[in-house]
Amino acid sequence: MADSYKDGIICSNTEISPNIYEIVLEGEFKGVPGQFYMIRGWEELDPFLPRPISIADVEGRRIKFLYEVRGRGTHIISKLKKGDRLSVLGPLGNGFDLKIQGKIALISGGIGIAPMLYLAKKLLGEVDIYSGFRSNAYFLDQIRPYVKNVFIATEDGSTGHRGFITELFDPSKYDLVLTCGPTPMMEVVIRMCKDKVPVYVSMENRMACGIGACLGCTIETIRGMERVCKEGPVFKGEEVVLYD
Repeated sequence: MADSYKDGIICSNTEISPNIYEIVLEGEFKGVPGQFYMIRGWEELDPFLPRPISIADVEGRRIKFLYEVRGRGTHIISKLKKGDRLSVLGPLGNGFDLKIQGKIALISGGIGIAPMLYLAKKLLGEVDIYSGFRSNAYFLDQIRPYVKNVFIATEDGSTGHRGFITELFDPSKYDLVLTCGPTPMMEVVIRMCKDKVPVYVSMENRMACGIGACLGCTIETIRGMERVCKEGPVFKGEEVVLYD
């Protein structure tokens, strides 16, 4: 894990869907699928906190991130151009176990698709991806070469199945399930997989430091309160405490 911020030079920063951006940085970067970087694109004190963004891919000296413009910080980042610099800290957290094999389902919701490209490229087993979106599907064109089957659902029916992606998923077909997306979606996946197939979830939470010092991103697990940035963001589904 890196212990200090460093600069990354922006190679591209492209809006690939409304309010969804793909940014590529050049520099010395490492990381495994499921890990993240804390990213800061401004020198002012406001916004005060950097933004945690999952690694989408690493190739040579380039690292790719996918992010959604949600507030002032990500809005500032979305306006940066080729040649600008970002301050980044990482890789942080614990990623997915890449030694797993067998038939694997990746299940993403919205911006939870971000780590799925790097994950699909690194997994050894036979991989299907299930991706759900509110409306426009995105980023799947980059993932298709690394998976066997692609299943898409949109809430408005604009692409693929009209409804939720969990309505297409049958856990009995798989040896392992890896999921990232909105917590309600991942809770449904966990319940569907219970006593049928192991599931790993990549949790999201607001973060301040990203290194486990501030305790601001804790979630409840069967072991007590644990930090998404340090013990996670990847947890076994059975470890996460769900509420009915």
